[in-house]
Amino acid sequence: MKIKDFFKLIIAVIVCEGAGIIGSVFTISAIPTWYATLVKPSLNPPSWVFGPVWTMLYLLMGVAVFLVWRKGFEQKAIKIALGIFFFQLMLNALWSIVFFGFHNLGGALVEILLMWFAIVGTIVVFSKISRPAAYLLLPYIAWVSFATYLNYALWILNR
Repeated sequence: MKIKDFFKLIIAVIVCEGAGIIGSVFTISAIPTWYATLVKPSLNPPSWVFGPVWTMLYLLMGVAVFLVWRKGFEQKAIKIALGIFFFQLMLNALWSIVFFGFHNLGGALVEILLMWFAIVGTIVVFSKISRPAAYLLLPYIAWVSFATYLNYALWILNR
């Protein structure tokens, strides 16, 4: 790997993990207080599972965006693909703010549905540029699908 590509990879991973850090600012303080008081669905994992899962998903996102970025930012298709990717990444960080920061389960449900469609869009455009990049996002869409179920169940159980 060229040194230039190595730095692109590091930047891509840091940016993606940074979205997680932004979200965690709102999440960490809410877990032992507000979130602990919610009625949880039977499939709700223990709270400690979310940190490692999201850390790995952000890493996979970073590698995926790097694989697209290194193809050349000059191409219009790559600019569009990266734009869609960063839109879904912004929605990702926003979900934590709406859910944990504002304690708005219904708003977070609407937001996660938008994020789900943005992730699917990202996978579609990435697949046209780099199939491995698209494949790296499959665990992400699977987890967000599960998170959508959890968000819905929490909204129903805690109205």
